[in-house]
Amino acid sequence: MGATKLTHVTTINPNNTNIHGPVVDEVEGLIKVYKDGHVERSQLVPCVGPSLPLELGVACSDVVIDKLNNVWARLYVPMMTTTKSSVSKLPLIVYFHGGGFCVGSTSWSCYHEFLARLSSRSRCLIMSVDYRLAPENPLPAAYEDGVNAILWLNKARSDNLWTKQCDFGRIFLAGDSAGGNIADQVAARLASTEDLALKIEGTILIQPFHGGEERTESEKRVGNNKSSVLTLEGSDAWWRLSLPRGANREHPYCKPVKIKSSTVMRTLVCVAEMDLLMDRNMEMCDGNEEVIKRVVHKGVGHAFHILGKSQLAHTTTLEMLCHIDAFIHHDDPFN
Repeated sequence: MGATKLTHVTTINPNNTNIHGPVVDEVEGLIKVYKDGHVERSQLVPCVGPSLPLELGVACSDVVIDKLNNVWARLYVPMMTTTKSSVSKLPLIVYFHGGGFCVGSTSWSCYHEFLARLSSRSRCLIMSVDYRLAPENPLPAAYEDGVNAILWLNKARSDNLWTKQCDFGRIFLAGDSAGGNIADQVAARLASTEDLALKIEGTILIQPFHGGEERTESEKRVGNNKSSVLTLEGSDAWWRLSLPRGANREHPYCKPVKIKSSTVMRTLVCVAEMDLLMDRNMEMCDGNEEVIKRVVHKGVGHAFHILGKSQLAHTTTLEMLCHIDAFIHHDDPFN
C-alpha cells in the first residue's frame, strides 16, 4: 500500500469493489483492504454507551485522552469501594481490547460487559483504552497510544473525582489477544520511563497474540479449525495488516518482551487449551514461577471470555475472573 492514504468505514459494502479496486487483503467477515488503501470493517459486535445496570454496582464514563488521534478510554469504578466505614483506594487495571490490532473497540458490547464484571469482581478501577487501529495506523501506533494513556494518567491523577479512589502505586496493564501483546509492549516501554509518579505492579495477559514464521504444534492442531475465532489464516492476515511494511512474523513486535527493570513486575498469563496460541502462551511462562503465573482454561478456545456463548465458556469466564482477582490481591498460590 506504500504511502497511499488510508480511510475507513465501519461496515462492509459489497458494492465498493468497483469504486476502490480489488481487495488486496482481508480477514473474511471482519475486514477488507482495497487496492487504493480504503479499509472496511464489518460491525461484528454492537457498540454501546457507558451505561450499566445499577445492580452491578459499577459506575462508568468515557474520557478523551488524545483528541488529535481520537484516542479515548472508558472508566469503570466500583461504587462500593470498601465494606469499612472509611473509603480505601483501589488498584487500577489499564485494559487493551483484542482484534488483531485491526478491529475491535472499547465500546463493543462484549468488552463493556466483561470489563464491568471484572471491575465488580476484582474490586478494581478499570481504564479501557480505545487505541488507533491498523492498517491505517500500523504498529507501533497502538503501543504509543498505550504509553500515552499512562502518561495522561500520570498527569490527571489529581484532577478527577475517580482518581481519588485510585491507588496509583498498584497499576496493572492487561489485555486479551492483540491487547495482551499491547499490554506486554507498553509495560516494557514504561520500564525505562523516568519521572513516572505511579507504579506498574504487573501485567495480566489473556491469550496474548504472538507469532513466528515457524509453526507451533498448537497452530498446526487448531489453526485450520474454521469454527475457531482465530484461525492460522486469520492470524497471518492480522500480522500482515499490522506490522511495519516489509516485516515478517519474526519482528520483535510478534514476540514477548523481556522487561528490563530494577523492580520486579509480576505477570499472569491466561491460556486457552483449544487456542492456536496455546504453545506460544505456555512458552512465555517458562522462567521464574514466583514472578510469572499461568492458568490453563480447559476445553475453551480463543476469546471464549467475550465471544463464547456456551455454558462452559460462561463458567470458565467466572473462573478466570476469580484468578485475576486472586492475582491482583495476592489471594491465591496458583498451585
